[in-house]
Amino acid sequence: MTALQRIEQGSALQQTDDADLVARIDMLNAIGIALSSENDMPHLLERILIGAKQITRADAGTLYTINDQQKLNFEIVQTTSLGIKRGGSSARPVQLEPISLYRGNGSPNNKLVVTYCALNNKTVNLPDVYKENDTGFDFSGPRLFDKKMNYRTRSMLCVPMINHDGKTIGVIQLINKKSINGPVAFDDDDIHLLQSLASQAAIALTNKRLIDDLKALFDSFIKTIAASIDETSAHTGEHCRRVPYLTLALADAASRDQKCMKDFILNKQQRYNLEVASWLHDCGKLATPIHIVDKSTKLETVFDRIELIDTRFEVLKRDANIARLEALLEAGHDKDRIELIEKQYREEIKQLTDQRDTIRQCNIGAESMPPELKERIKQIAARTWRNCDDELVPFFSEDEINNLLIPYGTLNADERKIINDHIVVTNKMLASMQFPDEMASVPEYAGGHHERMDGKGYPLGLTREQMSVPARVMAIADVFEALTSWDRPYKKAKKLSEALAILGKMKQRNHIDPDLFDLFIRDKVYLPYAREFMDPELIDIDEPSEIPGYPFDMP
Repeated sequence: MTALQRIEQGSALQQTDDADLVARIDMLNAIGIALSSENDMPHLLERILIGAKQITRADAGTLYTINDQQKLNFEIVQTTSLGIKRGGSSARPVQLEPISLYRGNGSPNNKLVVTYCALNNKTVNLPDVYKENDTGFDFSGPRLFDKKMNYRTRSMLCVPMINHDGKTIGVIQLINKKSINGPVAFDDDDIHLLQSLASQAAIALTNKRLIDDLKALFDSFIKTIAASIDETSAHTGEHCRRVPYLTLALADAASRDQKCMKDFILNKQQRYNLEVASWLHDCGKLATPIHIVDKSTKLETVFDRIELIDTRFEVLKRDANIARLEALLEAGHDKDRIELIEKQYREEIKQLTDQRDTIRQCNIGAESMPPELKERIKQIAARTWRNCDDELVPFFSEDEINNLLIPYGTLNADERKIINDHIVVTNKMLASMQFPDEMASVPEYAGGHHERMDGKGYPLGLTREQMSVPARVMAIADVFEALTSWDRPYKKAKKLSEALAILGKMKQRNHIDPDLFDLFIRDKVYLPYAREFMDPELIDIDEPSEIPGYPFDMP
């Protein structure tokens, strides 16, 4: 070969090397772009290691992260020639104990290549680990692996992943750069490329952890809000925890359904939005006066005024007894007159006792007040009594009679409006929150749980067509939770059959979504919820065919 031929051959090889380096730099850029768009942490870690192996042509590699206990976690382990793939998208996790960066006495553990790299923020490049006798590193681990797997560890390259604060958050370790003649040492280009990737990886990991931490903070915040709502009243119990459970169960069933809900798809982000909305759906109750939320009887304000009513009855009984004694004095020894006075007294006391018991019963509240009970309350209200100023006044104040005549529940019209307005407050609170674009649906999901399919709900009077499927899902979940809840002030928990029968009637009256209700029954979405949160004695049915109160054709 002439001198000219050798020069031409060297020039061709240089051009080939340059082209290869450019290709690897392009690959590095592509990997960096991919890392910036990856949202799943295991997949992100896997992308980093695969990218590192690609740009350096490494046969094997391990990606470590540093945990809070100052140990190196094995996150991803791969050896192409042996078909080893652990962690990341693999179904097989890495089952290796973390490596301590410090010994028991607190001194740094610099004996291992990866710990030295992490502790000193230094890149380590070893052409052949079996010949590196003067490094002071312990290679018993690679030797043991080689013996067990019939492998030969030669070249090793370790690069720290250093974040913007100059702190090492992990290590990329590569083994055996591949060539046509077998494993060779990693060169300077490999080092520079891997250091660049490690820098990008550190940024991606830091950003992902920051996003995850912010999400965790947000999730804990909304659950704290929900818990504070429940904690303010003994009568809301765990409503804000139970509604998300049932909401997501029904939404998942709807997403799986291939019949009436076949056009509904619930992706991961939408599901998360619905979960957030279900935790926040009652946040407006933070502004609702607690004495209204906790109003367990019709006459309750800051205390139950039934005690005042009882006192008035006792005053009337006292007056009746005084009148009896005065009449007995006037009657003298007239036995017939005395007998008549005692009889009238007993009848009056019995009437007063019966009327007092009626008021006590009425004060408890119910789902509906019979017309005859209303009339009896009005008759009792015609009584008068003398107050402490000896003034003859009506037996009930106007406010007392209005509350006693509440047709259902324990809230009067003004109080019910205040309670209902919690959804208005909820909507205002959620509208004021700066949700990112991908979570813009949260206010709509949360704000529709008191709407009705016929447009007669509140606060906006939306119809079925104007509501999203998740909002309609939450409406059913909220109603069913309320029906089966044991901690409401004015009612006992319904039996499962009763609650489902009421839902069925609500479907017939176009109050709730009929397709979602049918799915709720057909897939028995209610049953796991009932077993989790209801008194076992109230779970009186299992199969939908046993549910009374409405017709339902099973497909």
